[in-house]
Amino acid sequence: MKLLEQLCKIHAPSGNEQNLSKFLLNYIHEHKSHWKTQPQVLHGEAFQDCILLVFGKPRSAIFAHMDSIGFTVRYGNQLVKIGGPDIENGYKLVGEDAQGKIECTLKYDEEEAQLAYDFDREIERGTELVFKCDFRETEDTVQSCYLDNRLGVWSALQVAETLENGIIAFSCWEEHGGGSVSYLSRYIYEQYGVRQGLISDITWVTEGVYAGEGVAISMRDSLIPRRAYVQKIIQIAKKSGIPFQLEVEGAGGSDAKELQRSDYPWDWCFVGAPEDNVHTPNEIVHKKDVDSMVALYKVLMEKL
Repeated sequence: MKLLEQLCKIHAPSGNEQNLSKFLLNYIHEHKSHWKTQPQVLHGEAFQDCILLVFGKPRSAIFAHMDSIGFTVRYGNQLVKIGGPDIENGYKLVGEDAQGKIECTLKYDEEEAQLAYDFDREIERGTELVFKCDFRETEDTVQSCYLDNRLGVWSALQVAETLENGIIAFSCWEEHGGGSVSYLSRYIYEQYGVRQGLISDITWVTEGVYAGEGVAISMRDSLIPRRAYVQKIIQIAKKSGIPFQLEVEGAGGSDAKELQRSDYPWDWCFVGAPEDNVHTPNEIVHKKDVDSMVALYKVLMEKL
């Protein structure tokens, strides 16, 4: 959980994932010698801030987005949303501009439907602000801002330790419309012939998906994956004995949308732990669901 806490505290809203990308590259460099298989690490200008880890002879790829929701300073004390953050007066926001570090308070005028910050000086326009991290751990749960999707990134790193054949793609911009998975998936398909995708992201606790009952396999959200591929994943999950839940939603989305709209024949399925208090500073996930998420990903990457 110390690694997860580090990830949650890194400033990496959509469009400015460079800090998290550098952290991951350093982490991978320091730890990969202890992994079962040494991956090829692909990064650089051709991938912008994204990272690809290629293990052995890959058949499937995990996609985990690095970015978070947040806010951009507009003019005066106005704010513009990055993605879909929850809005509540009093939320603590942090960031940094040329004048120094910032810790300010979110203000929301319901009548004017206007977002603003409260701070002792004007913050430079274009500065990004994110929720202040208050990482809390109990015997059963972990709670923090940005478990969506630092937990998906964390899970992928756990899978990397024993992965023999597969690809892990750390992507950008997911919370604000996507964009990077389009070129990542093209590169992966053209270079390795891989067209099976798993989305390592965090979903919601709902009236049909419960905390502590296992990782969620999504049968659909606003998009509908190919049924034959999803059924294959469900059958593997059933045989594994790992606790899981089936999710059926009519809204929401993920990096999968760029796979489904690709010019290449990608299959995809969203597999992730459910969280409550979505897109707030107080996202909370049950540790049983975290454990089952990592365990199922290890099995899926072996069996698919």
